[in-house]
Amino acid sequence: MVKTRILFYCLLAVMVHCNFDASAQASEKQQHPVKMLGADISFLPELESRGKKFTDKGVEKDGIQILKDNGFNYVRLRIFNNPSADSGYSPGKGFCDLEHTKQMAKRIKAAGMHFLLDFHYSDYWADPGKQFKPAAWKQLDFAALQKAVHDFTREVLAALREQHTLPDMVQVGNEINHGILWPDGNAANMDTLAAFLRAGCNAVRETDPAIVIMLHIACGGQNAESRFFLDNMFQRKLPFDIIGESYYPCWHGTLEDLANNLDDLATRYDKDIIVVEYSEKKAEVNKIAFNLPNNKGIGTCIWEPFSWGEKFVDEKGNTNSLMEVYPEAKRLYKIK
Repeated sequence: MVKTRILFYCLLAVMVHCNFDASAQASEKQQHPVKMLGADISFLPELESRGKKFTDKGVEKDGIQILKDNGFNYVRLRIFNNPSADSGYSPGKGFCDLEHTKQMAKRIKAAGMHFLLDFHYSDYWADPGKQFKPAAWKQLDFAALQKAVHDFTREVLAALREQHTLPDMVQVGNEINHGILWPDGNAANMDTLAAFLRAGCNAVRETDPAIVIMLHIACGGQNAESRFFLDNMFQRKLPFDIIGESYYPCWHGTLEDLANNLDDLATRYDKDIIVVEYSEKKAEVNKIAFNLPNNKGIGTCIWEPFSWGEKFVDEKGNTNSLMEVYPEAKRLYKIK
């Protein structure tokens, strides 16, 4: 009887250990999202607060519904730590804070669309030219900054989970090829930068391992810089799933540069790729992004098309001929 019990507990221990290993492997397994035909429309609540209306084919509609009706399946939102601050993105109004994000997340999910959340880890715009620490984090040391990144990410996601609107994908930082949380996390300090990014990635994985994690760099046509950044992240074993690239011709070169860079990344790394910001050359960018080697090109996300750059609405808010690219893209690239 004693031997039987010992054998039982030994087998139970083996089973628990195997399950633990399987769970650990599953948490590190690359996530493969659905193909993305997306739009960043973070300005939408601010536009609506000014009374802006939008019309598609003569019918006034919610902006999110216009996207869905024209083939889009993903909405991207940016979030700042404290945009209401005097030096923040939206002083006194707080657009793109947690509460505005929660409201928009409900609208996205109610429309049956997927949701990408873009953490800026700043009170203000974060991009290759500026990655300012949130005011509340300015005096924190290295360990405290890691904890702040982790906890802020975790708290935002917990609030979204509470209302059943978790994002399908998360960007840990915005256009981060020059780093985040300057000067500590400048790209000249790769170990520090990777530690900050890992803190954000871990918070996402802890919240829900099914959430896809993107590292987003602004190097659309710049292969050497893309490889330098990504090689450093792979060497430091960052737990991410998607390579995101911005592509604006004035900064990132020609369409040929974009194609050459993304083709190389698709061949070199075992990661899916998304052009997660662009505006011009809509049809051409989508053609490149969805036709990469090894089926690694899985999407695009146009930046603020209701209000910035080469918009697909006119000044009165009516969709124009540029919108025609997207129903065709949905058909060509089998967007669901």
